[in-house]
Amino acid sequence: MHKDYRRVVTGHDGNGVAIVESDQIASQVLERPARPGVRLTNFWRTETTPAEYDGPTETCTGPFILHPPEHGTMFRCVEFLPEDPEVMAKLSSKEGAEAFAEMGAGANIVQGGRHPWMHRTDSVDYGIVMNGEIWMVMDEEKDDVLLKAGDVVIQRGTNHAWANRGSEPCTMMFVLVDGVSETGKGKGIPER
Repeated sequence: MHKDYRRVVTGHDGNGVAIVESDQIASQVLERPARPGVRLTNFWRTETTPAEYDGPTETCTGPFILHPPEHGTMFRCVEFLPEDPEVMAKLSSKEGAEAFAEMGAGANIVQGGRHPWMHRTDSVDYGIVMNGEIWMVMDEEKDDVLLKAGDVVIQRGTNHAWANRGSEPCTMMFVLVDGVSETGKGKGIPER
């Protein structure tokens, strides 16, 4: 039910002419029993700001980590199959921490959150819903938002979870940008 994504990467030849350096299926994929029905695919990672645009074409190697690198970015897709309400009712933040630990982010789970995968990261995340619909679950139910195909969200280091309460799969594209809080709000995100 999940999709493989073709990833095309451009560059320059020795004479400075624009070329396609890589054209292949994105290979850094994470599916895990601890978070059934969710598949993440990483497309590109930068490790500096400003980002370098010359160099290797395979930037998504090594462990699959939730966060972008310090001073870097991560471009990824997340596919969410519909959640089973009976299964969800039996889960807690303990299972959420186990699922996120597989991405180096077990400590980012919000203990006692309204959703088992309620979490927070030290990043600004740009997201767009490509198909389907999904609920962005916030600390308080009054702030929950139903996002549909074409909607965008800018997630700024806040507690949140993604809940597909519909009957169709939902696909979201994200660019995660390493971030900090100037105001001190939200302090307490674990060190990387």
